[in-house]
Amino acid sequence: MKVVVPGGTGQVGGVLRRALTAAGHDVVIVSRSSGVRWDGRTLGPWAAEVDGCDAVVNLAGRSVSCRYTRENLDEMMRSRVDSTRVVGEAIAAAARPPRVWLQMSTATVYAHRFDAPNDEATGVIGGDEPDVPDYWAFSVDIAKNWESELFAADTPHTRKVALRSAMVMSPDRGGVFDVLSWLARLGLGGPVAGGRQYVSWIHDDDFVRAVELLLDSDLAGPVNVASPNPVPHRELMRVLRSEWRMPVGLPATGWMAEVGAFLFRSDTELLLKSRRVVPGRLLAAGFRFHHPGWASAASDLVQRRKKS
Repeated sequence: MKVVVPGGTGQVGGVLRRALTAAGHDVVIVSRSSGVRWDGRTLGPWAAEVDGCDAVVNLAGRSVSCRYTRENLDEMMRSRVDSTRVVGEAIAAAARPPRVWLQMSTATVYAHRFDAPNDEATGVIGGDEPDVPDYWAFSVDIAKNWESELFAADTPHTRKVALRSAMVMSPDRGGVFDVLSWLARLGLGGPVAGGRQYVSWIHDDDFVRAVELLLDSDLAGPVNVASPNPVPHRELMRVLRSEWRMPVGLPATGWMAEVGAFLFRSDTELLLKSRRVVPGRLLAAGFRFHHPGWASAASDLVQRRKKS
């Protein structure tokens, strides 16, 4: 297949590009910095790559690993909505539109909760939970607007899927697994604010395999791309410390997390929101995870990280 990947220069794009290329597919990266160039907002020569391709996997959007200032939140919204809109315009204008459009979304669309997991059929969409910071609702609004732009696009010949993805764990430097491993190896990887909050995640191999299934299946609409076994933060870090042979994990209170997030130029929502998401539609479609549990995934990822 010819697969066009707007925004494919980040960690997830790298994971996908390597795997699809190794499988024999022609992968075209569209980005501001390399590959076929675009600005993420307007049609241009890049749209010719979409005409006649088999699939589009749009990963474009400003990184969420930043301080949640008004300026950064607005750019997170614009970069996602604008790029989704213009990809839809390119598909609509194509003489030979792709048969499938996989659009990155996020598991953050679901509510902060501990009581039950969120699947696509019964999950609670977030935005109005009590006892959470008001600005957390903006992240949910980003996800809603992201998906609304996808489904509003006039592309009747192209199947559309919103990838409500959890954190993709890969051994690549600079990715979320690398950051968590760094904390664990320093003895700083203890529970944050008690560690009850659930972490949804997916091993990079399973992420790629899920994308391959969605490229070939007839599934459309929102699909949760996550392990079937989200874990509390304290368990996630305990297992990771064990794999790195670090017996100590200093806990952090909420205010300590705020200080750490400030120093890392990030935001505590990424640590404190309970994302308890499960892949109902993938499982119903017969998908079998190679790494359904965190212990197996962490062991594999640590070994690969040591070899890299």
